[in-house]
Amino acid sequence: MAIHPSAVIEPGARIHASAEIGPFCVVGPKVSIGPGTKLIQGVTVAGRTTLGARNVIHPFCVIGGDPQDLKFKGEDSTTSIGDENVIREGVTINKGTMTGGGQTVVGNRNMIMALAHVAHDCLIEDHCILANACLLAGHVRVESFAILSGWVVVHHFVTVGQSAFIGGATRVNQDAPPYMTMQGMSGEVRGLNSIGLKRRGVKPEAINCLKEAYRIIWRSALPKPEALAEVEKLGGQFPEVRNLIEFLRASDQGHMGRRREHRRPAPPPSAPPPEPEDDIE
Repeated sequence: MAIHPSAVIEPGARIHASAEIGPFCVVGPKVSIGPGTKLIQGVTVAGRTTLGARNVIHPFCVIGGDPQDLKFKGEDSTTSIGDENVIREGVTINKGTMTGGGQTVVGNRNMIMALAHVAHDCLIEDHCILANACLLAGHVRVESFAILSGWVVVHHFVTVGQSAFIGGATRVNQDAPPYMTMQGMSGEVRGLNSIGLKRRGVKPEAINCLKEAYRIIWRSALPKPEALAEVEKLGGQFPEVRNLIEFLRASDQGHMGRRREHRRPAPPPSAPPPEPEDDIE
């Protein structure tokens, strides 16, 4: 175990013998750090946080800090980071809240670039990229292989579908469909993420069908239910097409186009009105 003399390791922390803790790091008493994980310098890992194997955490990150949520009352919630993630300079990842399920989760082999923020109760799956200064509000889910470019801002309870590509400085206030590209302050779907799908090895026949699905759903004059039915007849044999259809139907059933809104706790009768919809945290 390589622990720099200037690091502060509080009693109770569990650190694997092959982990490396660099200068001026602070590791809290309820933290568990797995094999091969490296905290380079000036990293704070707080709360009940688990870091898996072979993660690299760059300087000035804060992992497992308290949520920036007025409903948080100091509950012993958790942060869980999987294996082989790269978390770059100045990233903040807040732990969960009891009203949101009690945990924030980052999966495996993700890259979270400098100054990104992952708020309470978020779930990031595997092989995702969050570019510089990307901001996730609470309760956001990012599915596997999604890419969020720099300065992307994601609203509470949004789901970003698998293999979606979100262009720089996009405001995402509704679910981002899988396999599609999204761009702009209004979060407009602009086309198919063909490059990402080819890199993942998706069959050309499925990619062509998804291109036609984009045309039918977002560029034809058909009402949404009819468009989805047409796409289902066209390419329902492909799992990617079925996933797109199921995703869009679930989003349509959610409040404001966000299927995870059912996770929002109901306010008590005497509670003040909710915050405006554009609140980021």
